[in-house]
Amino acid sequence: MVSHIMKTTIQISDDLLLRAKRRARRQRTTLRAVVEDSLRRALAEPSSVSGFRLKKHPVAGEGRDPSLAEGGWVSIRDTIYKLG
Repeated sequence: MVSHIMKTTIQISDDLLLRAKRRARRQRTTLRAVVEDSLRRALAEPSSVSGFRLKKHPVAGEGRDPSLAEGGWVSIRDTIYKLG
């Protein structure tokens, strides 16, 4: 398997960089190895952020006005401004 390496620049906080360098020294490895391992672990975990869900807010009424069913945005906009 051929592995392609892309060189890139990232900005991280000084404290985080120092901690990563210390870990690399303790593990007798490179900063690159520590960063790559950390990224692999972070990307392997399921996302902790769930998908956004819009709360349901039902309202009373008969639903959409049938005259707006095929009218598109222009007729909806015109109807809104007539009501206001």
